[in-house]
Amino acid sequence: MGGDAGLWCERLVRGLGRHEFDVYALSRSRRQEDSGWVALPPQVGGVRTAPLWTAEDDGVAYGRRTRRRFIECYGELVASVCAGTRADAVSEEGATALADRFGNALYGLAELARDQGGLVGALRSDAAVRTLERACRAPGALRTAHEARVPDLLTVTAHLERALRPLSLDWYGDDSLGAADLCHAAAGGPAALPGLLARHFSDVPLLVTEYGVPLRSHYLTLGPDIATPAVRALLGAFHGRLATEVYRRAEILTPGNTHARRWQERCGADRARIRTVYPGMDAARFTEVGEAPDRAEPDTLVWVGRVEPAKDLISLLHAFAEVRKEEPKARLRIVGAPAGPEGAAYLGHCRALAAQLFPDEAEGAHAVGDNPVSFEEIGGPEAPTLPDAYAAGAVVVLSSVVEGFPIGLIEAMFCGRATVSTDVGAVVEVIGGTGLVVPPRNPRALAEACVALLRDPERRERLGAAARARALELFTVEQNIAAFHGLYLRIVSHCPVHRVVLDEAGEPRPFAAPAESHVPGRWTGPTARVLPRTVPGWATAPPVRATPLAAEGA
Repeated sequence: MGGDAGLWCERLVRGLGRHEFDVYALSRSRRQEDSGWVALPPQVGGVRTAPLWTAEDDGVAYGRRTRRRFIECYGELVASVCAGTRADAVSEEGATALADRFGNALYGLAELARDQGGLVGALRSDAAVRTLERACRAPGALRTAHEARVPDLLTVTAHLERALRPLSLDWYGDDSLGAADLCHAAAGGPAALPGLLARHFSDVPLLVTEYGVPLRSHYLTLGPDIATPAVRALLGAFHGRLATEVYRRAEILTPGNTHARRWQERCGADRARIRTVYPGMDAARFTEVGEAPDRAEPDTLVWVGRVEPAKDLISLLHAFAEVRKEEPKARLRIVGAPAGPEGAAYLGHCRALAAQLFPDEAEGAHAVGDNPVSFEEIGGPEAPTLPDAYAAGAVVVLSSVVEGFPIGLIEAMFCGRATVSTDVGAVVEVIGGTGLVVPPRNPRALAEACVALLRDPERRERLGAAARARALELFTVEQNIAAFHGLYLRIVSHCPVHRVVLDEAGEPRPFAAPAESHVPGRWTGPTARVLPRTVPGWATAPPVRATPLAAEGA
C-alpha cells in the first residue's frame, strides 16, 4: 500500500500492539508492488498479497454441468445489474429483493470458484459476454443497457472480471481468513470482497472503513469523456450493488467523515451500525510551530498542497488580486509540487496568470522587480519543511472545488493557523467554527474573508488557538487507535468464536476467546438488558486476532 491509506493502516497496526494481525493486501499496479516492503511489528503474523492489475488464465476447464452453473449465477448477477434502479423505485421490498438477488449470485460465483479452483477463465469467456448481452436485451432492463453495443459489452465484461478477481483467491480456508476473529477492510468496493467472503464462508465479522467513497470515486473517474453511456450505466449499477451488499453485511461501518457517511446511508447502510472515526494524523511534527510564538509575516497568505485543477488556484489568484486592492502589502505564497503531467501544465498556467495579474513591482528605476505571488516547493530555502510552510503565513487558504477529507487543513490547524476555506467535501465538519468558510468558485467571497483576517490579528490568534485545540481533540493518531481498539472488542464480544486456540503443548489456551458474549434473542421488557459474561480477576481485554484487508489502489 501507499499514500494516506497505507500510512493509516501502518499506524493502526503498530498502535494496536495487544492485538494479533495478519495482513492481506490487494495491489493495483506493478509499481506499487515494486515499491518495497516495510519492516513489520511483532504483532503481525504474516502478509499475503494478490495483484488485481493482472491475472493469468487459471486454466480451469469447466464441464457441461459446471458451465451451466456458472451461467446461472453470472446471469443472475448481471440481470440484477441491468435492472438498474427501476426495482428500487418500486418499493422497499423490491429493493431488498434485488439486493438479495445480487448477493446470492455473488456468493454462488464465490462457491463455484472455491469448488473449481478459479473463475478467471469463465469470466473472460464468450459465454460471459453472451450472458451479459441477454441481460441487457431482457425486458425491464435499463434503457441505456438496451443500447449497449459489442465494444460496450466487451468493456463491461473485462471490468467485471477484474473487479471479481478476489473471488478466485485461496484466502478463505480455516487456515487463513476463516481463522480470524474479525476482518477489517480498509475500503469498500472490490477491496472489501475478501472480508465479505470470509463472512459468508466462515461467519467472520466484517468491519469496513472508508475515508473516501469508492462509489463516488468510480462515478467521477468514469466520466462522459472516458466511457459510453451504456458502459457508465452498467458499471455504475454494478458498483452500486456491490456497495449495498458490503454495507448490508458489515458488522460496523466506520466512515471518516459525514460526507462518506451520507453516501453509505444512501446505499442502504443501517444508520445504527455506522460509527464515524476521523483519520488519525501525527501531530508531533507540528508541535513546535503550534506552540511557538507566531513568527508569520502579518500580511502573508499561504496555500499548501498538490497543484492540480481541483485545487482551483485560478480563483485564488483572482481573489488575491482583490485582496491587493484592499491590502497593498499582502503577499501570497503557493507551496506545493504539481500532481503529474496535468498538474505541471496547470502550474504553468497559474504562473502565467500570476505574471499577468501582478507585474513585477520595483521601488525605483534601478531596482529589481518583485512579484507578490511566489511559487515554491517543500524543501526549498523558503520552506525547508512542511511545518515551516504553514508557519510562514498569517492565514492559510484552501480554495478547492473538490475535496474529500482536507488533510492540509488539519495540518494548518495543528500549527495554530487561522484558515479561510471553500465549502467542499468535509471542510465544514473539520473546521467546526474555528475558521472562515466561503462558497467555492467565488473569488470575491474568498478575498473578503482573507482581508477580514489580515486586518484583525486578535481574531486570527483566537481562531488559530481554537483550531489547534479542535485538531488535537479529534484528529490525532491516538484518538483513531483508541476508537478502533474499542470497536474491535465490541465486535468480537457480540459475535460467536468458532475456533479453538491451542498453546505450544496443543492444549486450549486459557482466555483466548473474548471475555464477553452476546445473549441472543429480542428483549423488550422495561428492565431487560444484555449482561456481559466476565471472568473473575480479568483486568484487561484479551487480544483480538484481526485481519486488515488493504484497499485496492491505496
